[in-house]
Amino acid sequence: MATGRGSRYLLTIGRWRRSFGIAPQFRALAALVPGVSHVDNKSDFLGKRPHRRHPGILQLSCVRLPQALAEAAQLLLLGSAMPNMEKQVQALTNYLWSRHLPVEPEELQRRAVLLEKKILENADSCQTEKHHEKILHALRRTTYHWQELSYSEGLSLVYMAARLDGGFAAVSRAFHEIQARLPEFQPQTLMDFGSGTGSVTWAAHSTWGQSLREYMCVDSSAAMLELAEKLLKGGSGSGMPCVPGVFFRQFLPVSPKVQFDVVVAAFSLSELPSKADRTDVVQTLWRKTGHFLVLIENGTKAGHSLLMDARDLVLNGKEKSPLDPRPGFVFAPCPHELPCPQLTASKPLACSFSQAYYPIPFSWNKKPKEEKFSLVILARGSPEKANRWPRITQPVLKRPRHVHCHLCCPDGHMQHAVITARRHGRDLYRCARVSSWGDLLPVITPLELPPSAQDAQDAPES
Repeated sequence: MATGRGSRYLLTIGRWRRSFGIAPQFRALAALVPGVSHVDNKSDFLGKRPHRRHPGILQLSCVRLPQALAEAAQLLLLGSAMPNMEKQVQALTNYLWSRHLPVEPEELQRRAVLLEKKILENADSCQTEKHHEKILHALRRTTYHWQELSYSEGLSLVYMAARLDGGFAAVSRAFHEIQARLPEFQPQTLMDFGSGTGSVTWAAHSTWGQSLREYMCVDSSAAMLELAEKLLKGGSGSGMPCVPGVFFRQFLPVSPKVQFDVVVAAFSLSELPSKADRTDVVQTLWRKTGHFLVLIENGTKAGHSLLMDARDLVLNGKEKSPLDPRPGFVFAPCPHELPCPQLTASKPLACSFSQAYYPIPFSWNKKPKEEKFSLVILARGSPEKANRWPRITQPVLKRPRHVHCHLCCPDGHMQHAVITARRHGRDLYRCARVSSWGDLLPVITPLELPPSAQDAQDAPES
């Protein structure tokens, strides 16, 4: 068994016992590692539910596009005269996935200085006047050339065929986490920055369609906005929209008094040309957030790093909204507000998750796929009421009579937990075995234990 630095978490489980008015008692079981924590039973941990439905289960089954959306997308693509659509879709998918962030001017200047020193050390006196050309040539050869995508009508269609279904799956998973953990939350307004084909609107309507009355879609591309409106109207520009209350605009609302219950930026921050632009946008989006700010990017190191920058910007920001001075905290996926242990590890890894989905049914698109993405959900208020349960950050490895879980713990460290029924009890073992990548394991720290549970843990074995 291997454990991380956060070894003060005991993965044990117990059940409340109530009888004759006596306070609930906590049954202490064997510990995973010395002195760690118990499973959280404060909210009637299992009750009469089976283990496969324990409260940390958040993974969705294979996501399918709403039928009206899938039919509208098929109609638009069949009506287009774009040649080699399959090859164009694959090329755009590969390009978007392998895309890096643009190099900042400061970093470019630093590289130029290092190259200049290296060239001058090896240059002859007669060649010194040409070292500037060598520096420029070396920079062009070694620097990633980021280019802003300009979405025309044709490229918008290709993007729809490539990303509509996967984007819908990732956003649906993010919304499902909020709904599953806070079923009483019923948003009325939503803003989608970088709305593209409108997948966020469709996912929000599928999740909170009964309460949402206004959807604000913001995208700088007029072609994208037109395509999103056509999708809402069944593939034409004259039908009735399938989702009422949707508004389109090319710029963010200027008024500081306008706030939305949910603000989303899905695969949009990576389209901005500089860190300064991303900072301005994130600060603006947070000012316009009433309850939740949902940020999603590709599940790559670049996407994860970008989201962690946005997370730190909100958490450390001194600027407060005049409408809502409440501070922010991380609702998901991190169970803490500390630096990401994935990025501070000796070998940094992207904190990413996976969601299965059925693609738009084209001739080349028939088998279910997996959308790999990174996300961060920021909320206004106090984190004290939020569940601080460890997050499963990698696929759960199920082996005969034991389970491997890689956990991000509330103390800001990673832990590799090996759970067995013999050492840790049947309940914990079965809960871990049915959990998946991205789920929460409902355990709490010793500081959160009730006095009766702490006494049971400290009591010597008979």
